[in-house]
Amino acid sequence: MKRSSSKLLAFAALVIAVVALVVTMVGGPLTATQETSSTQTTTAEPGSASTPPSVANPSALPTINASQLPREAQRTLALIAKGGPYPYDRDGVNFGNFEGLLPKKSSGFYKEYTVPTPGESDRGARRIIVGKDTAKYYTADHYDSFKFIVEGK
Repeated sequence: MKRSSSKLLAFAALVIAVVALVVTMVGGPLTATQETSSTQTTTAEPGSASTPPSVANPSALPTINASQLPREAQRTLALIAKGGPYPYDRDGVNFGNFEGLLPKKSSGFYKEYTVPTPGESDRGARRIIVGKDTAKYYTADHYDSFKFIVEGK
């Protein structure tokens, strides 16, 4: 009897370890679910009072509140939240992070979006970079520097 109970205990420990590993790989620790109403939205519409929830800064980069961004960058954030349509063909393409200033991630993790620059005849130097983790970064100088965007502020 003692032998079968120790096997059962070992099996239970293995199951728990596998579940913990799967949860970690899929999206982090288990948390209590929150009740949501059927009228709650998860994306902000341009000009709406609701803003997407802010994610924690996964980098050591300085931060900037979304409300402090240039008006054109705020419009680009609204387009990203809405899913487009985007004014430039290159909006939504992979950003390679070749400069290595953003947190190191696998290829295809980041997408870039143009922030129009008044007076420029081309796309200009300003961009918003979005990670699959929804973290967003702003560059005003074509990837020479970045700031983490704190949304909702």
